[in-house]
Amino acid sequence: MLRDQTIITRLIWLALLLAAAEALITGRLSLAFIALVTLGLSMAPIFVARWAEITVPPSFMLAVVMFVGGTVFLGEVFDFYNKFWWWDIVMHGGSAIAFGLTGFVLVFMMFQGDRYAAPPSAMALFAFCFAMAIGALWEIFEFAMDRGFGTNMQKSGLTDTMGDLIVDMGGALVGAGVGYAYMRGQALGGATGVIEEFVSRNPRFFRKWRK
Repeated sequence: MLRDQTIITRLIWLALLLAAAEALITGRLSLAFIALVTLGLSMAPIFVARWAEITVPPSFMLAVVMFVGGTVFLGEVFDFYNKFWWWDIVMHGGSAIAFGLTGFVLVFMMFQGDRYAAPPSAMALFAFCFAMAIGALWEIFEFAMDRGFGTNMQKSGLTDTMGDLIVDMGGALVGAGVGYAYMRGQALGGATGVIEEFVSRNPRFFRKWRK
C-alpha cells in the first residue's frame, strides 16, 4: 500500500524522516520526537486499513498526511499558527470535513450500503457525531502534548479549545451533508466523489448499495 500512494505523500514522509534524522544528529530531541510522531500518525491509517483489509484511496491518504503534517509539524515546529491567523481554522475545518466523511463511510460499511436499514438522516447524524468526537479527542491530545512535552498547541487555552470545537462543528456539518447528498444521489461539485471512490475500491463492503 505504500507504493500506491501519491508522490506528494511519499515526499512528505521522506521530509519528515530526514527532519527527524537531522534533529537526532544535532541533539534537538524535541524536534525529532515531533517529526517522528507526525510520521507515525500520518502512516497509521495504512496499517489500520491493511489489518482491516480495506483499500484506502490515495487521495484520502494525501489529505491525512497533509493535515497531520500541517498541524503537528508545520504548526508547531515552524510556528504556522502564529504566522498565519487562518492556519488553525483551515486545519480544524478541513479535518472535521474529512472525519465527517469517514464517519459516514464507516456506518455505511456496517450496513452494507443498505439505505433502508440506515436512512440518510441517521447516517448524517452519525457522521456528525463521529467528527465531533474526533475533534474532542484531538483537543485532549493537544492538552497532553502541552503538559507532557512543553508545546503550545492550545495557545490561549480555553478560548482556543472552544474556537477549535466550533470550527470542528462547521466542518462536521459539511462532511455529514456530503454523505447525506451522496445517499440522495446528488453531486455536490464533486465532493461526493471521495465517497464514490471508496465504495468503488471496496465493493465487498457495499453489497446492498443501489443508487
